[in-house]
Amino acid sequence: MNNKPIRINEAIRAPQLRVIAHDGAQLGILSRSEALAQAEKAGLDLIEISPNAVPPVAKILDWGKFKYQRTKDQQRNRKKAKASELKQIRLGLKISTNDLEIKLRKIRSFLEEGHKVKVMAFFRGREMAHQELGYELLNKATSMLSDCAVIDQKPQMAGRNLSIVVRSKQ
Repeated sequence: MNNKPIRINEAIRAPQLRVIAHDGAQLGILSRSEALAQAEKAGLDLIEISPNAVPPVAKILDWGKFKYQRTKDQQRNRKKAKASELKQIRLGLKISTNDLEIKLRKIRSFLEEGHKVKVMAFFRGREMAHQELGYELLNKATSMLSDCAVIDQKPQMAGRNLSIVVRSKQ
């Protein structure tokens, strides 16, 4: 959320306000004094929610609860923001079928957590002469992952590595 100070009760300067009750019911457009009277009658605060609207939107709420809810939302948003990360898995060209399945299981768990995964096939020594084997390995891996993943970035050669980025289908 934004870091602008939120105006409450007497700090609200707008002469007309669109007021929403604490239960979510629309009270309509009221004058500032009428809105403050409604809030006082309910024993709650008048909080300016949307100051840039015409007329500004104010809600009758408990200020302490509102502030608490806002900090909780900010924490939740911060948690979600850093969740997506690029994970890397390296595959050798001579990987056995069982080892490949184990690596693919790990890729699936990364995808379920919401991460993107960079799958790298690395070439050793003279394997560079047979780059088509790397493409075949990555095609095999992506076809085995086709139920839960889609290709986000096509295969790319970078030095001795051939890489592809996959992400979850959701």
